[in-house]
Amino acid sequence: MAMIFLVRHAQASFGTSDYDRLSELGHRQARWLGEYFAERGLRFSRVVTGTLRRQRETAANVLDVLGQQIDVQTHAGLDEYHAEPMFRAHTGVNPIEAQRADYAEYWRQFRSAMLAWAADGLTGLPETWGEFGQRIDDAWTQSVHETRRDDNILLVSSGGAIGRGVAQMLGAPASVAIELNLQFRNSGFCELIAGGGKFRMLSFNVIPHLEREDRRHAITFA
Repeated sequence: MAMIFLVRHAQASFGTSDYDRLSELGHRQARWLGEYFAERGLRFSRVVTGTLRRQRETAANVLDVLGQQIDVQTHAGLDEYHAEPMFRAHTGVNPIEAQRADYAEYWRQFRSAMLAWAADGLTGLPETWGEFGQRIDDAWTQSVHETRRDDNILLVSSGGAIGRGVAQMLGAPASVAIELNLQFRNSGFCELIAGGGKFRMLSFNVIPHLEREDRRHAITFA
């Protein structure tokens, strides 16, 4: 059975006009993750990221530290949901302005927006909750197509896509997918076993590369 390392991108530039790039800390998080994989002696037979810059930069840092040259595939099914239009559709407010005005209130409203989206209560968005889930399922399935028993596969995605995919795998409701999303840490990862057309989870949201006294300041969620 192939082993999947499903990684959330490292810290992006939250609260700026261009979220879709790693922060300085994000680059360090990704390189520390690469060091951890190197310590485990891991080599990846396949690497797939979403199309987003923060996902591709995370994978590039990991592979650079590993010293592994491999063609990185992209699959839009690993991309994050469209957070800005979802938040605007629910609140009528610019999300960056909301973040700067009251950070805690922003996240309360964001959770409410996600629940409304999952219940098909928002219109005019780029995709429905069901379409979001389907593309994630397609991406996971294609990522393990024709893999071998001893293959290690690196997938770099985003917190919402990971939470949705894991909840689907476990048969959990939308509310669980949303909570998994909101608690997933930057550069954290899940270990999944793929075989027989099924996925099984070994670990969830682990950050062994950051769980050190001198790196606890580097544990981030956005």
